Amino acid sequence: MLENLSHFFWRKKKRWLYGLLSVVTAFSLWVGTPQASYAISWIELILRGAQILQLSNISDKQEVSLGKQINEQITVQLARKGTPIVRDPALNNYVEQIGKRLVPHSDRPNIPYTFQVVNDPGVNAFATMGGFVYVNLGLMALASNEAELASVISHEIGHITGRHAIKQMKDQAITQGILSAAGLDTSQAVQIGVQLALSLPNSRGDELESDSTGLQTLREAGYAPGAMVSFMTKLGQQGGSRVPPILSTHPATGDRVRVLQNMIGENPPQPNEVGGMDNRSYENFMNRYI
Repeated sequence: MLENLSHFFWRKKKRWLYGLLSVVTAFSLWVGTPQASYAISWIELILRGAQILQLSNISDKQEVSLGKQINEQITVQLARKGTPIVRDPALNNYVEQIGKRLVPHSDRPNIPYTFQVVNDPGVNAFATMGGFVYVNLGLMALASNEAELASVISHEIGHITGRHAIKQMKDQAITQGILSAAGLDTSQAVQIGVQLALSLPNSRGDELESDSTGLQTLREAGYAPGAMVSFMTKLGQQGGSRVPPILSTHPATGDRVRVLQNMIGENPPQPNEVGGMDNRSYENFMNRYI
């Protein structure tokens, strides 16, 4: 009886051991097999202890955290170039108030936003993930009124609400062959994020989408929608070798202006969509800085 019982448990033990060995063997073979789509194995990631982001379903919290790290590096690089973030309280507060007026009417009002002025005479504005928007002093000087400036800020908010930087980051990681099976190393993500913000243009589709969502945000915040058309037209007139960095993308300015005009024509401005058109007040304010 005891002999039979012992034999029974031994067979069960062997079966359990075979099952365990099968799992281990299968996992070892999977790890050892080259993965054509990824650059780093799971085991290497575990050994490195790297913080990995799954870009396909990154949470708002992760995006904001990543955006803060990218912003820190952007701030350092801008300072090294001699075009630092402006620290003037009045100027920062002015741009911040415009941003705060726009954000509640955007598609992502529940993440924190930071609006910063770059001490750069070039006509440019850009954004990075997690709610960080940058506007050059040169662009503010080119604007004729608050509504035109707000149209640029709303456009950049559109890039954030569309998560365009995240999509571009994923594409860049694939191109560079650094996307792992789990996702992307945070340190590599920060490097790509800085590069995207400072050097790489947005796609045609992303620009048109940000024009559309930006115009809607601008209108709902009570600004005159025609300001986006007038400022875009003004940018297009900066031709030749003086083409602003903000226009170093597709589609052409003329095409974007026509699309915006059609959108406004199909839905004419309402009585409450007339704000920000006081040219003199804006000029008096900007004369302190230019």
